[in-house]
Order: sequence, then C-alpha cells, then structure tokens
Amino acid sequence: MTAPETPVEVPTFDHRHGRLTLAIAALAALATYLDTTILFVAFPDISSSFGSSGPSTLSWVLNAYTIAFAALLVPAGKIADRLGHLKAFLVGSTTFTVASMACGLAPNVGLLIVARTSQGVGAAILVPSSLALVIAAFPREKLPQVVAIWGAIGAMSAAIGPSLGGLIVDSLGWRWAFFINLPVGVVTVVAGRRFLREAKDPTVRLPSLGGVALIALAAGTLLYGIVESDNAGWASPQTLGVLSLGLVLLGAFIVSQRRTDSPTLDLELFSLGNFRWGNLAMFSFSMSFVAMFFGLILFLVNVWEWSVLKAGLGVAPGPALAAILAARFGKLAGQIGQRPLVLVGGLVAGLSGLYRVLFLTAEVSYLVDFAVPLALSAVSIGLVFPQATSVAVQALPPNRVGVGGATTQAIRQFGGSLGVAFTIALLGKATATEDLVAGFNRIWWLVVVGGIATALCALPLRTGKAN
Repeated sequence: MTAPETPVEVPTFDHRHGRLTLAIAALAALATYLDTTILFVAFPDISSSFGSSGPSTLSWVLNAYTIAFAALLVPAGKIADRLGHLKAFLVGSTTFTVASMACGLAPNVGLLIVARTSQGVGAAILVPSSLALVIAAFPREKLPQVVAIWGAIGAMSAAIGPSLGGLIVDSLGWRWAFFINLPVGVVTVVAGRRFLREAKDPTVRLPSLGGVALIALAAGTLLYGIVESDNAGWASPQTLGVLSLGLVLLGAFIVSQRRTDSPTLDLELFSLGNFRWGNLAMFSFSMSFVAMFFGLILFLVNVWEWSVLKAGLGVAPGPALAAILAARFGKLAGQIGQRPLVLVGGLVAGLSGLYRVLFLTAEVSYLVDFAVPLALSAVSIGLVFPQATSVAVQALPPNRVGVGGATTQAIRQFGGSLGVAFTIALLGKATATEDLVAGFNRIWWLVVVGGIATALCALPLRTGKAN
C-alpha cells in the first residue's frame, strides 16, 4: 500500500496587496519624475523672481536635483536592498516631501538650490526602493507587465508635465510647482506605512561613500565649468582649469571604483558591449533631448513671448506623441531588434535640430516651424529612450539587472544635467531678439550633434528579433 502523497503547497498571491503596492509606489515615483519637466516650465518664472541672480546660478535649481539624483541612485538602491525597501521608501518619500516644502518656501536662490539638492537625495532613495517593493509584491510571471506599467510613469510625467506645470505656474506661481508634491507625499507615507510590506537582503554589500562623493564632485565641477564658460570664455584659463579639475575628479572616481571591494558603480558591467554602447547612446540622447526640451520652453517665452501656460501647452503634444509611439516601436523592436530603431531615432533627432536651425525664427509660425520638428523629436524619443534602455538592460546577467538598470537611469540623469548646462551656456546673456535666435540656433546645433552621436553609438550594437 502506497503512502498518500503529500499535497504540494502552492504559494498564493495577494492581488489586493499587489495592486495597492503598485499604486502607492507608482504615485510616489511619478512625483519625482514630474518635478523635472514641471521645473523646465517654471524656470522663466523662477528667473523673474530672482532677477539679481544670473542664468548660470539659476541653472543649479535644475542641475542640483539631477546631480544628487544620479549620483545617489545606484548606492541608494544597494542600501535599500541591505536595510529594507520599505524603510528606504518611507525615508525617501518623507525627504522628498519636506524638501519640496522647503523649495516652495525658499526666500533666495541659495536656499532653493540646497532644497533642490535634498529633493534629489529623496528621489534617489525613493525610486529604486519603490520598484523593488513592486517586484516583491508580484509573482515572477506577472513582473514583465507590472514593471512595464511602473516604467510607463516616466512617459506619463513627460506627457503631462509641461501642460500641468504651465497651468500651475500661470495660475498660482512657481512655488506651487513644489507645493503640489505635499499631498502626494502625505498619501504615500501614510499609505506606505499601512499597506506595504518590508523586504530586504542582508547579504548585499554597502557601497563606498567616497565613490559617491567623487562622482558628485566630478559632475558638479564639469557642469560648473560649462555654465560659467559664457562669462569667462571657453578658452579662458578659468574655464579650462575648472573643466580639467572635473576630468581629474572623474579619473579619480574611475580609479577608486576599480580598486574598491564595494564600488558605487560596477565598471565591469561596461565590458558588455551592448550595455556600454546602449548607455553611451542613452547619455548622448539625454543630453540633446533635455537641451531641446528646455530650449523650446525658453524659446517660446523669450522669443515668441508666449505665457508660461501657452508655452507648456505648446510643447505638450511632443511628449504625448512620444508616449503613444513608444509602445508601437516596442513591438517593432521585437521583430527587427533595437539597433535599427536607436540608429534611426538618433538620425531623426539630428534632423529635428537641423529643421529648427533652418526654419525656426522670431516670426511666429507654430504649425510649420514649430510643430513639424516637435513631431520629429517625438518620433526620435519613442525610438531611442525605451530601446536604448532595453538593449542595455538585456545585456546584463540576471543577478545584475537591478544595479545595471539603476546605472542606466543614473547615466540618463547625468546626460540631462549636461543638456541643461549647455543650454544655459550656449544661450548666454542675450536679450535682443536677433541675439536670442542666434543663441537658440547654437542649441539646435547641439541637438544635431547629440542625435548623430546617438546614431554612431547604435552602430556597434548587436541585436536581433525576439525569439
């Protein structure tokens, strides 16, 4: 007589907990991504409020956030793995919310920049922990769909950020671009404490804080040299000295990461060809994309003299179209691979910049001179961003996907910071219409260069259709 079989216990999945986790984590992450696009729209209003501060100083209102976000994204993810994703999520959300309130109350540029840095710290802690909580709340077979939903918040923020930012700034002032984060923060902290579940991995090795400091200092020094180049001149000893110091700090960071047992950034990942070239494509495209997006807002406000609300609505169709096209291009990538899409996307981005150089002038012609290259930019965004990210992450071994994905997002943030710095430097202090148009043409040429660089980085990629 055979013994009765012991029933196999099948783990159950709490659907309600999974949906709540996704909703809470996505809401918190949405606020951090919205903060970037809304601030592009709010920048002219902030500049008017602090008129005594020059454009180079005010650029740090944008770049302080992205530098802190990018420098801390990977190490914050490792710390969250070690100490607990829920703890990190609550700390990050609280830090981001309090810093948002400080930004809205800031009486001067200096305190605003400090508060924006704190916002970046909070965002860096919040974003990787929110994704980790989502991954832990769903079974493995559901993860591709769920992570895609979580990842769509970036596209959603780009789509709604300009119009929402324009409406808020035009109606209530730029300070409310920060105050709208407060109710979101309260909801995510209260709901997170009540509904989310802790998860951690005590075996994760904590990163070197020295590496974090070096990469932040290197990025900050290089960006300072770029934004100040308009005052001192590109070939001046001051500019060259600052840029050289930045490169030395960057070199010191690379050396330190090769020698330490607990690197902030795992440089071995860049030995993977698709990861290396995918991230270089991401970096060059992020630089040109942010320069284009930020430049268009400033162009509409300063050259065509549109209101902030009208400018926000004027650029909003571009990100919205890009979000729609990204899903369609994703299906195409499964058929032909990501390489041709990134290659074409870079070339289309360059074409959009060249179109603006040739046709975008002080004479208002939205449909022909503005909307056409905006549509080209939307096509390039839909082609490059998702596919460059995909090809880089797919090159990673399964046990390195988390840190590799965070590295790709950090590189995207650093590229965006460079785009802001170049926009401020190339535009300069021009006030006359002719000088402004000439300054913006330099920005459009940067978009051309960034697009071509993206296409060149796509050439070494090795991709094919999905199995």
